[in-house]
Amino acid sequence: MTDVRIGVVGCAGRMGINLLREIAATDGCVVAGGSEQPGHQAIGRDVGTLVGGGDIGVRVVDNPQDLFAAVDVVLDFTVPAATVHHAAVAADAGTALVIGTTGTTAEDDAAIAEAAQRTAIMRAANMSIGVNLLLQLTRQVAALLDEDFDIEVVEMHHRHKVDAPSGTALALGRAAASGRQVDHDAVADRGRDGITGARRRGDIGYAVLRGGNVVGDHTVVFAADNERIELTHKAGDRALFARGGVRAALWLHGREPGLYDMKDVLGL
Repeated sequence: MTDVRIGVVGCAGRMGINLLREIAATDGCVVAGGSEQPGHQAIGRDVGTLVGGGDIGVRVVDNPQDLFAAVDVVLDFTVPAATVHHAAVAADAGTALVIGTTGTTAEDDAAIAEAAQRTAIMRAANMSIGVNLLLQLTRQVAALLDEDFDIEVVEMHHRHKVDAPSGTALALGRAAASGRQVDHDAVADRGRDGITGARRRGDIGYAVLRGGNVVGDHTVVFAADNERIELTHKAGDRALFARGGVRAALWLHGREPGLYDMKDVLGL
């Protein structure tokens, strides 16, 4: 079988470099392209040199259309505005797209869903296999426990993260709401400050911590009188997100147009 040709947008960033390394180390796929925004110092460099290797004959481009035309699947862990644009480019090119970007708006989500009508798109707030198991467990536990158990989602990330709560934290909250069969937006309490009054029964609360170089810690707390259940995942290295992203790219290759997630990839 021919190796799957995978490209990376934002290939010179921290996550982009992790993705390049993971592709190169994975059987069944090859690094076939990389792009960066116009004016970036990596433009024109051989992609192989970004990860400390030799030339592989693939140059970093500043035009995403060129990248999408040259590969089978593209990995996108960038920012919402760029991701929405890349989804449209993927749809035009008929190229599969894996999205790990967080912080999107409802309008962004609608644009991505529209693009998925024309090409295969897999998106997840977190590509970690462990986190996706945590999502499944959160949904199941929430379904079993009534509103005597308050639900709180606590997350911590490095000081440079720009969105809060994290996309993974929100995904966990939505999983809990799904388990209880309630509208997440109606019960989400995304911040408390000052004299807030007593906690409203049935709410799903969020607490956000930022500091140091923490890759990502997430805990879902189910707290009742005299007992507490905590489900926790701690990420120690961004490589695990890259590993999940490449696994998703291999799974997505050749799929029919549609919007998929990690539950599909993992068969959950």
